[in-house]
Amino acid sequence: MLILSERTTDSGQKDGLSEIEHLDRKLYQHFESKSHLELSLSRSLVSFQANKTREIYRWYRFKEAFSASLVEYLSRKYNIVNGKVLDPFAGSGTTLFAISERGADADGIELLPIGQQIVLTKKLLESEFTAEDFDALKRWSIDKPWERSRSRIPLQDLRITRSAYPEETKAAIEKYLFVCQNENDRVQTVLRFALLCILESISYTRKDGQYLRWDYRSGRQQGNIPFDKGTILSFDKAICEDIKRGHP
Repeated sequence: MLILSERTTDSGQKDGLSEIEHLDRKLYQHFESKSHLELSLSRSLVSFQANKTREIYRWYRFKEAFSASLVEYLSRKYNIVNGKVLDPFAGSGTTLFAISERGADADGIELLPIGQQIVLTKKLLESEFTAEDFDALKRWSIDKPWERSRSRIPLQDLRITRSAYPEETKAAIEKYLFVCQNENDRVQTVLRFALLCILESISYTRKDGQYLRWDYRSGRQQGNIPFDKGTILSFDKAICEDIKRGHP
């Protein structure tokens, strides 16, 4: 009976996949006359990879994003230089910023807090940061003021994040957060965002879909095969490099 059940299940899955393939073909045929293969839209132009060389856009590695170059390409092709543009899934704000630079009036909606934070920080850096603010960032990347602090803001541990960082890294994060309070609101926002950008690179964890994978050095067992994340950056190295990305 067990074998019969498995065969029945496999057959049901195949029937379901066949139906999906059939509907997919019908959809393609319906829009075939309206479809066009644009060979100029290469992966390097469309994907987030193109943002790696661009100031501000490159700071947070929002892998789900497309590139600012793609927005610029489409706005040039369709001559979008004015009017209103609404992005209902704004993500990291790529469309909002790229299209605004072309002269259009852009609005966006984004529910994820990380997307909202990326957009807020980009806006600060592009239009509200002063020369003195950029000097403050530069000073942080060179002087490392958190190293001299004896005070901390303790990190709140959740069960899922407990033991996510080496002890010296956690202590450095807590000192960094404390010293951040000495800066104005604009600089504080950017410094906190820089911290957000490096958390994975300095932790024992790696995001894998909707799950966290834990490096064997964390002491947390996860399956029979140990996971080796590779190089885990020190806090000082990671944060200094990331702060430098935030200023010209």
